[in-house]
Amino acid sequence: MELKDKYIRREGWLSIFGNIFLFGLKYWAGLATGSLALIADAWHTLSDSVSSVIVLIGGKISRKPADDDHPFGHGRAEHIAAIIIGVLLAIVAFDFAVGAIEKFGTKEKTTFGPIAWIATIISIIVKEGMSQYAFRGAKKTGSSILKADGWHHRTDALSSVVILIGIAVGNYFWWTDAVLSFIVALMIGWASYEILSKDIKSLLGESPSDEHLIAIREIAQNACRQPIHLHHIHLHNYGNHTELSCHIKLPPEMPLNEAHDICTKIEVALKNKFGYMSTIHPEPITWENPNI
Repeated sequence: MELKDKYIRREGWLSIFGNIFLFGLKYWAGLATGSLALIADAWHTLSDSVSSVIVLIGGKISRKPADDDHPFGHGRAEHIAAIIIGVLLAIVAFDFAVGAIEKFGTKEKTTFGPIAWIATIISIIVKEGMSQYAFRGAKKTGSSILKADGWHHRTDALSSVVILIGIAVGNYFWWTDAVLSFIVALMIGWASYEILSKDIKSLLGESPSDEHLIAIREIAQNACRQPIHLHHIHLHNYGNHTELSCHIKLPPEMPLNEAHDICTKIEVALKNKFGYMSTIHPEPITWENPNI
């Protein structure tokens, strides 16, 4: 089993069981104290379990090999799964922002007790541990879906920290629980934005940076003895691998087999350096303006 597969499966199942436990603990504490903030935090945690199911499904689909309908594989399923997680977070954020505004209008005071302290502290420790595991897996494997789930855990831990601070002062101000609920909703909404902005951009396609284009040209040129005037570079990210297409200019009198050898050398060099699968289109050079 490859490293990414191992991390996605382990993180997914760890999240499901851990979040179900924390949901029950925080929901019970919220009901016992009448705290909307704790109940909101509990549902946020349960949404993590849903996202973890998506992680497992998305990871399984992304590992499927290429076929006739998907010649470049199924790697973009990771980005789609991450987008679904981001949308779920946005829905949760909106729902509890509305609930916080309604509670603020009623001026209902919430009295916190030891139950709230214990449930919140346990949640912070467990969720941050789950976040660290997901981020470590994302760093080692480059998986966007693990990174998205890591942010989901991190926002849950941070929202619990905010609630813990609120519990400390909650008995002095009637509006504490409503304000905390709204802050938690904003944090969840920000996490949703971070995930959606990145993975939608990756799914639609991104332009490589100028620095990366320079590096590609240098590697390609170093593989050849003569100027190739590499241009029209496009990168296509398919999750598990990246396809590169480009044009080069060669003398019009050059034999076909020699042009083919040059293209092959460039493909091998780019594969060794960046891991890209390249398609190179040779063109006859125009000496008056070779860069066109």
